[in-house]
Amino acid sequence: MARIFITGSADGLGQLAAKLLIEQGHQVVLHARNAERARQALAQAPGAEKALVADLSSIEETKRLAADVNVLGHFDAIIHNAGDYKVSSDRTVDGLPMVFAVNSLAPYILTCLIHKPQRLIYISSDLHVQGDASLIGLTADSLRSHASPSYPDSKAHVLLLSNAVSRRWPSVYSNSVHPGWVPTKMGGDNAPDDLLKGAETQVWLATSTDAGALVSGRYFHHQKEKPFLPATGDVVLQEKFLALCEELSGVRFEIK
Repeated sequence: MARIFITGSADGLGQLAAKLLIEQGHQVVLHARNAERARQALAQAPGAEKALVADLSSIEETKRLAADVNVLGHFDAIIHNAGDYKVSSDRTVDGLPMVFAVNSLAPYILTCLIHKPQRLIYISSDLHVQGDASLIGLTADSLRSHASPSYPDSKAHVLLLSNAVSRRWPSVYSNSVHPGWVPTKMGGDNAPDDLLKGAETQVWLATSTDAGALVSGRYFHHQKEKPFLPATGDVVLQEKFLALCEELSGVRFEIK
């Protein structure tokens, strides 16, 4: 039996992954952005151990979530599923673009601060190939003032992070997933892909002993490896992204 923490598991792919894992006999801790959604998450996923609460658009709340996770003890796998897709002029309490704060910065903070698991799974998207992984012009100051990275940009950032973790922490299986265009709040009711298959890959990477799942630095769709944007495999860009996140959050990525 494995113990897994899943961000953004009040609904959609995160909740479905939680249900599948619980059905398989694993121990699952959920996450939601507020107390009401946490109660709903527990009601929808009976058998879950607990639901933690934090708004991942807030740097301080994200740090607190990491501390809350650590209080619960060791986790075998963490699925970074939470995401924001509503690209707008909205800024967070820290003055950052919402999509960047939730999709790019929050997974970095949680990765750095939560006790290192055996497996890390990051939810990206095939839209990342349309994103800008160069980080040109993207600085702490520009993000706090005018820069507004796109959703595809943020999913390229996820690949930069996942690949950097794989390189820096060779003892951890760190991989990213394209779940497909599935019928979630983001995908819409008419999305053509299979919601179940979108969640199954997360579950497989979190728990399977198949040789295909015991790899690192890969990008998956429906349990099959896919090529990713070459720039996200660039070590210089990975380090630039980590340095940017450190400057914004005050959290350092330790090689441990």
